[in-house]
Amino acid sequence: MSQEINKTENQDLSLVVRAIGTDLEYTQVRVIASANADMLFHYWKVGHFILYLQKKKGWGSKVIDNLSKAIRSKYPDKKGYSRRNLFYMCQFASAYPLEVLKKINKVDGLLTTPTIENVLSLTNELNQIVQQPVALIQATDNQSNTITQQSVAQLEEISETLSTIYHCDISQLEEVFKQSVIVRTNWASHVILLNSKLPLGECYWYITQAVANGWSRNVLQMQIETNLFARQITAKKVSNFSVRLPKPQSDLANYLMKDPYIFDMMGQTDKMAERDVERQLVSHITKYLLEMGSGFAFVAQQKHFEVGGSDFYADLILYNIQLHAYVVIELKATPFKPEYMGQLNFYINVVDDTLRGEHDNKTIGLLLCNGGDKVVAQYALSGYDQPIGVSDYQLTKAIPDSLKSALPTVEEVEEELTKIVEQDK
Repeated sequence: MSQEINKTENQDLSLVVRAIGTDLEYTQVRVIASANADMLFHYWKVGHFILYLQKKKGWGSKVIDNLSKAIRSKYPDKKGYSRRNLFYMCQFASAYPLEVLKKINKVDGLLTTPTIENVLSLTNELNQIVQQPVALIQATDNQSNTITQQSVAQLEEISETLSTIYHCDISQLEEVFKQSVIVRTNWASHVILLNSKLPLGECYWYITQAVANGWSRNVLQMQIETNLFARQITAKKVSNFSVRLPKPQSDLANYLMKDPYIFDMMGQTDKMAERDVERQLVSHITKYLLEMGSGFAFVAQQKHFEVGGSDFYADLILYNIQLHAYVVIELKATPFKPEYMGQLNFYINVVDDTLRGEHDNKTIGLLLCNGGDKVVAQYALSGYDQPIGVSDYQLTKAIPDSLKSALPTVEEVEEELTKIVEQDK
């Protein structure tokens, strides 16, 4: 009896420990998020304060160097006050003055269910906002650039200064700032965005995508360099989603689709040996297609189907949580041909019959080709009832020139896929 009681107590304690642990993890995330927001708000205030003093005192650009040295001398244990970081604080403040933050907050509330049309409309609206230049860094050096201890002491008056600039209490400024999307990503990502010189609307969109997809700063950098906004939002996409899928699924499918897809096979290490590139090519295609999507889960690669006594193998099958649908992907080494559509349509039908469940939406097909005529592709789509999209893809966009000669061709990619099929037979 005693052993049973102890067993029950241990089980109860286990549940209690698990509950406490779950809440602790949640709290830790909240603490980190809160600390990030506090730091960004501090940088925003410092940037405003420096710009204010530049205008008031006519400081030249060399003042930043002396200010950095003075701050680090007085507060040697504090990090983040290098000349470069002070420069970014000024840029940060200039990019997001109070009225811009209010506008971003308004736009953010209208994009709960994004579509191509409303993203374009709202980002263009943000792009029309004229922001103040970072006058401090670009000013000439013909003014006094001596930083005194009085200047350092004035940093204690930042909140009062911002209240005067914006004619409102600092608590109101903090509330608007911390309600904005810009506090949802870290300072390193903001530095990347500031360096990108992108218009305000696109910066806002990249921030929302970084948050939604959990991008690191390196992934954010890569997405900007490969112009994801153009590939996902402004690209002229080829699909029949609008006539083959009901709303809002058709809008979401069109929004998630990209053209072209870019597979960076050097994503895991910059020092990958040349002999490793070919061996890992197929697995990298799978990995990076997943990374470039939103809400995708891997289902199968070279999925085997037996139909009418014959064997068939679909290149890649994913499941999209947002769409609640299977996505069948076919990779072709050559430019688009109308007959490719028939093969993909066949796999969609098979997946619908064998994998699709009662609560799943209609299976979607995505045909990835190495180029091709978009007009021909759009005409070919008109003969199919299944929802299908057609996109280009690129394999070597982010691979160093020194390794490009070692890469297999796209034809060899399909050959590798065929080998996998033969091994499984």
